[in-house]
Amino acid sequence: MAESKNSETKWYQMTPEQVAQQLQVDPAKGLSAGEAQQRLQKYGRNELAAKKKESGLEAFLRQYKDFMQILLLAAAVINFVVTRDLGTTVVLLGLTVFNAVLGLNQESKAQASLDALQKMLKNIARVRRDGQAIEIDAGELVPGDIVLIEAGNRVPADGRLFVAATIEIEEAALTGESAPTLKDSATIAKEAGLGDRLDMVFMNTAVTRGRGEFIVTTTGMATEMGHIADLLNKTEADKTPLQKQLDRLTMIIAGIAGIAFVLMIILGVRNGTPFDVIFIAGIALAISAIPTGLPAVITTLYSMGTRELAKQNAIVKRLPSVETLGSVSAICSDKTGTLTLNKMTAREFTIPGQNRYKVTGEGYGTKGELQYLAAKPATEPWQKGTTPYSTDGQILSAGGPRIDLEPVMLPMALCADARLDGESLIGDPTEGALIVLAAKGGIDVEGARQMYPRVAEVPFDSDYKFMATFHNMKNASGEDVVRCFVKGAPDVLIARGGSYWTPDDTTHPITDDNRKLALGENDRMASVGERVMVVARRDFDPATFDPKAKLIDLVNDLTLLAMVGIVDPPRAEAKDAIAKCKSAGIQVRMITGDHAVTAAAIGQELGITGNALTGKQFSELSDEQLLNDLPNIGVVARVAPEDKIRLVTMLQKQKNIVAMTGDGVNDAPALKKADIGVAMGITGTEVSKEAAVMILTDDNFATIVKAVEYGRALYDNLSKYIRFQMAALVAFIASYLGAAFFLILGGVPFSPLVVLFINFLVQVPIAIALGFDSPRPGLMERKPRPLTQPVLSRAQWTRIIFLGLIMAFATLYIEQQYEPTGFALAATMGFVVFSLLNVTLGLSARDEFGTAFNRDIFSDRRQLMLYGISLLLTFLATELGFFQRILGTTALDRDHWFLAIALAIVLLLIDEVVKFILRRRRTPETAPTPKAGAPAPATK
Repeated sequence: MAESKNSETKWYQMTPEQVAQQLQVDPAKGLSAGEAQQRLQKYGRNELAAKKKESGLEAFLRQYKDFMQILLLAAAVINFVVTRDLGTTVVLLGLTVFNAVLGLNQESKAQASLDALQKMLKNIARVRRDGQAIEIDAGELVPGDIVLIEAGNRVPADGRLFVAATIEIEEAALTGESAPTLKDSATIAKEAGLGDRLDMVFMNTAVTRGRGEFIVTTTGMATEMGHIADLLNKTEADKTPLQKQLDRLTMIIAGIAGIAFVLMIILGVRNGTPFDVIFIAGIALAISAIPTGLPAVITTLYSMGTRELAKQNAIVKRLPSVETLGSVSAICSDKTGTLTLNKMTAREFTIPGQNRYKVTGEGYGTKGELQYLAAKPATEPWQKGTTPYSTDGQILSAGGPRIDLEPVMLPMALCADARLDGESLIGDPTEGALIVLAAKGGIDVEGARQMYPRVAEVPFDSDYKFMATFHNMKNASGEDVVRCFVKGAPDVLIARGGSYWTPDDTTHPITDDNRKLALGENDRMASVGERVMVVARRDFDPATFDPKAKLIDLVNDLTLLAMVGIVDPPRAEAKDAIAKCKSAGIQVRMITGDHAVTAAAIGQELGITGNALTGKQFSELSDEQLLNDLPNIGVVARVAPEDKIRLVTMLQKQKNIVAMTGDGVNDAPALKKADIGVAMGITGTEVSKEAAVMILTDDNFATIVKAVEYGRALYDNLSKYIRFQMAALVAFIASYLGAAFFLILGGVPFSPLVVLFINFLVQVPIAIALGFDSPRPGLMERKPRPLTQPVLSRAQWTRIIFLGLIMAFATLYIEQQYEPTGFALAATMGFVVFSLLNVTLGLSARDEFGTAFNRDIFSDRRQLMLYGISLLLTFLATELGFFQRILGTTALDRDHWFLAIALAIVLLLIDEVVKFILRRRRTPETAPTPKAGAPAPATK
């Protein structure tokens, strides 16, 4: 790769001659084959450096860094060493393998982003070597190579232009700017950001117009693309908030289990119980205290959640990110292609001092209206008095004659090279906006071009900022003329204007007084972020017109026809989605490579609040200032990839859960750094898709809001399951301690296999039922869950411990009552009572404060089926000989079942009393407001 000093050199501030001298090359001849080969050996291939891939074994072993995995592994090893119980040991080891394989299947490959970048580099470059233009593999380019590019090419490396013939390059994938950048070989003397280095070209950007020649300055990892790849390598994805909280919760549970284990040993020694019996009971306690089913249940819920989100056009690649969505408190959205269509569209056009016209419709579809806004002074509100535009290219004025707009529309069709292929554009986006406007105005663009072919033209050039075409036509009097149509920058054409056209098809001289009207309109359009283009014309006598003359000198004394305001329009759904984010306490920021004025105008239209900063202003803020100003920043324009990462980092320092959207290569590092990286599935680059954890298949910002709403619903249901699971774990631990203290069933209320049966076959269906229950109403009217908020509050822990103790007391009481009758019967009754208590606990956990005695569960077949599975498996565990032999259970009669069911109902009634008291204590402010239309994460 190129030396690091090359990447630090400010090539754009050097003249082409200085660049050629420093790289020791003659642009007219290029490098010799021998010199190119030597430099290839020195700098390396023009490719991105690959990060060392993790082996399959390393990836598998990494899964065992999880604390719960370590606990399960330790329990398996200790169990085998002390008890020689191979069956339980194999089950525990199998659980760790199952969790590891499940994790591996859902992980993204660390190398995916770089692989995608390397694929993008595989192209052919046309270079000048030994004085001849030849084609070579772009990977063989070296600093100093002379590369020739033209419309349709991809730039194969970074370089300094020395020939720029009307060359425009689309750099949205790198800079985020929506419109192609007009390049120039002129040296830039001052400091300039990436998007403002007009004399430079960058790897993997697309040439949309013209041609050019440049000297390769940097290749491979030294390029701007390579810099982004390096950022991707250094950016590490963090665990989700819930994963962190569950890790802490697991450690708390392990600590409680450890204390309980010590107490069991003390109690066993005091009671004279043999140490091996105490230890077996301790192993069983450890298995019961470790939420062995938690990873499987959480993963199952995440997996089902990803399928539901996929139906809503959001593909989530990392399962835990489904939950993280619900905690999002800040969205940093790219503008181009995300909040906007990335399709330049004419929004209005004006005849200065005469009329204004509003243009409806978006993108490159020709459906839309031109709405006439009656003739008024420029200072009056022009949004009033609209009438629809007719299909024949004319407008009915308010009580006046019909206005023929063909003189305005025709030059937009003829003075352009772009073409439409259905609703796809071939050519320059700004020209695309003009020909679509012409089509909406009743012009058959292709037909007009065939009817009025060009007889001469002045190509667009950055030096004079306009394009002119010449056509044989007839004037209003029916006389033959050569008509010159011109489109270009307002300041240039207004200066070259001699008259202006009015809708009555007359012309009037431009004076100092009326020139201000055009200049004022230009300022007004620019102030709202519109790119302004002027169309004009001039007629020549065919007898004296010479198409081979210096035509640029003829483009003066023009008749100004209209000024067109062009924007990359916001998506129709984005404004509503942003409003919904506000009600949900989520701040949306626009992060774009576009100009600040344009970005601020689009942001204001979308309802994004806050100040608009340029990338330079943003980078000059200290971290302390930035942290202080962040709540008041709504738009950041002309940003570099490092700025995006810094913004995400600062937001995360403020305890925000950050979603970053984007579609370009320049977005990839920030997408990876964010808690939720969101890429566009249609317009997004492969690099952005690989770096993101969520891909929108419809490129619709509103889909993000749907996903956030679903994420909140999922977390709401996960919290139900966690409350249920923790109460069951408390009941397990209390049961073992109580059994050891009172010597019930030899101090072992449940065997290890019974514990595993309850964990996986009784509790898992209940957990899935809770995970896909209907969420509480009003989810999107609440603030995001703070990072500091624990997964369980103190009040919830108090209630969990209370319910767990009741479950343990009921279980131990039954076992003690039946122990004199027989060990197997007492153990079976304890198992059945505990299992049924789990079922009623799950029913009660469906709503933390609302009653369980409602009929909604009977209308949900999925809920009925899942709770029914738990009840059926509990019954089969006592009746089937297969389960009886494994679990040590025995058959129960009707009275036994009635007693167990009665105890389960008692637990439900006790919790109903608790809920009633809590509802009475809750203030109206804290009570949820029922709202229709609350989302459910699964259909019934």
